[in-house]
Amino acid sequence: MARLLVERNLRALKHSWLVIASGFFEPVFYLFAIGVGVGALVGTVTEGGHELGYAQFVAPALMATSAMNGAVYDSTMNFFYKLRYAKLYDSVLATPLGVRDVAVGELWWALLRGVVYSLGFYLVLLASGLVLSWWSVFAIPACSLVGFAFGALGMAGTTYARGWPDLDYVQLVVLPLFLFSATFYPLSTYPLGLQWVVQATPLYHGVAMVRSLITGQIGLGLVWHIGYLGVLGSIGLAIVSRRLHRTMYA
Repeated sequence: MARLLVERNLRALKHSWLVIASGFFEPVFYLFAIGVGVGALVGTVTEGGHELGYAQFVAPALMATSAMNGAVYDSTMNFFYKLRYAKLYDSVLATPLGVRDVAVGELWWALLRGVVYSLGFYLVLLASGLVLSWWSVFAIPACSLVGFAFGALGMAGTTYARGWPDLDYVQLVVLPLFLFSATFYPLSTYPLGLQWVVQATPLYHGVAMVRSLITGQIGLGLVWHIGYLGVLGSIGLAIVSRRLHRTMYA
């Protein structure tokens, strides 16, 4: 039943496709400005005992970031508008769809946007010669897991928002994650205490997972990243379902 809500959002996409498409370009600009431009000055970095060109190091991180961005934007701003102003879910719940269907349907839609962003970014990496391993074909499913975790957490947080100003906190969370999740620097460059903080963040696990697949550095740590993001997304979905039920039937 949740797919019906996805179909509804897909039909409404024709009115806002340009806004959605524009969100894809930010990480691409970062790739060429920092990964390629600054990378010419940096040279190589060591990751997992292997030397990588700086662009090769940054590119997978930006791919994971694109999945995060797509999922977060749809699961916060758009979700909040539908919930508080458009009152879309009041109409949806008058149909056979239930609260769980709303939560799952909107999460699938946010995840889909993240996957589209990451797929487009992956094609850019292929064209730029920054894909180093056939394991990279699994980077798209990995990005869907990143989108699942951030989409669920974004929706869960949005259910507590009282108005548009509260959504400013989204950028307050997303920007530090983007800058300090071993996106532009290897984890080893951080002080030991800060390394533990970085490793506790969801984007770090997404970055490490996608980077290992793009570069072919596969290890048991991949299982830990998958489990971490899967559990985090499941917790977020459970919170959304409970909060929506309380909000819609209060």
